Amino acid sequence: MQSQFRKNWQHKLENLGFGYHSLDGLYWDESHYYQFNTEEINTIETATAELWQMCLEAVDYIIEKNLWEKFNIPEWFRNYIVTSWEEDHPSIYGRFDFGFDGKNLKLLEFNADTPTSLYEGSVIQWYWLQEQFPYKDQFNSIHEKLVGYWKHLKNYMNPHYVYFASLTNIEDVTNVEYMRDCASQAGFDTEFIPVQDIGWADDISEFVAGDRSIMEYIFKLYPYEWILADGFGEKLVKNGFRSQWIEPAWKILLSSKALLPVLWEMYPNHPYLLESYFEPKHLKDFAKKPIYSREGANVILYKNNVPVEENDGVYGKEGFIYQQLFDLPNFNGNYPFIGSWVIGQEPAGIGIRESVHLITNNQSRFVPHLIG
Repeated sequence: MQSQFRKNWQHKLENLGFGYHSLDGLYWDESHYYQFNTEEINTIETATAELWQMCLEAVDYIIEKNLWEKFNIPEWFRNYIVTSWEEDHPSIYGRFDFGFDGKNLKLLEFNADTPTSLYEGSVIQWYWLQEQFPYKDQFNSIHEKLVGYWKHLKNYMNPHYVYFASLTNIEDVTNVEYMRDCASQAGFDTEFIPVQDIGWADDISEFVAGDRSIMEYIFKLYPYEWILADGFGEKLVKNGFRSQWIEPAWKILLSSKALLPVLWEMYPNHPYLLESYFEPKHLKDFAKKPIYSREGANVILYKNNVPVEENDGVYGKEGFIYQQLFDLPNFNGNYPFIGSWVIGQEPAGIGIRESVHLITNNQSRFVPHLIG
């Protein structure tokens, strides 16, 4: 639906601490919004809950079947993942990306380890709704569920002191500072630390902060595949969980695109899944996706076995998966997908990204929604 930008909208967003609304061109876009009916929201919510349970089953399946090589997990890191799973190390959140045309809803991928767009999904679009459509509703209990789940974790985490770490770009810092704020509201003492400032005390095999204090709980917005690539992973193993990381190591299995063929193998022809394989098989219209990648990098879309769109990038050395193509709905040349949040094991709300390209990249825009 078409709508107008609010007067002084940039100023309003910046007052909420949202500074990247227009970084590479427009990112936050309130010139229109998406409207859902209750039935459509129920469909999204039900799918989110069911897919989360299927993903938990998939972790067991991957471990049981020793599918480590499909996920490019080095041998020395496997026990660490298994232990984090068997000891039920807590996971706060994840974001399913769905294609949805009003009837068919399909899982495109799962951002299980370092999902972003959390702050705009939770706070920014909610303030937009309150100002523009105060009598309408939104599928959005993200904030309440985050604070509620951190409160729940207080029963299991001691001391109640958590470090929050990310790279220092504005998007990562905004997302992490928001998560830190939710933990503070739940009663934790918190501190932000840039990832590169996390120290390692070799003599005692401990992760240490700038003041040399030992870090017992660290929330990180930094992907496990980078941790494995940059030599940090060995330190995690050596430390042996005296530092606990959130998200936990078992989430690497769910954040990899290799999850998609595994789910298809476990649940063939499931209504929420697209056919996915480690080989192209018989697919003619498909997406070739790197097992690990960010922002649509190195993805190629094929129609009738001919490439129709591709993004370059630095990913792909770990291998690829092949996923049946889903026709995203086309709204005046814009292709939206739905990011559906699972927080503390429960569906919690959605954010919509749209692009003029079929492959969503870091140029895609965030568009608010309402239930009407």
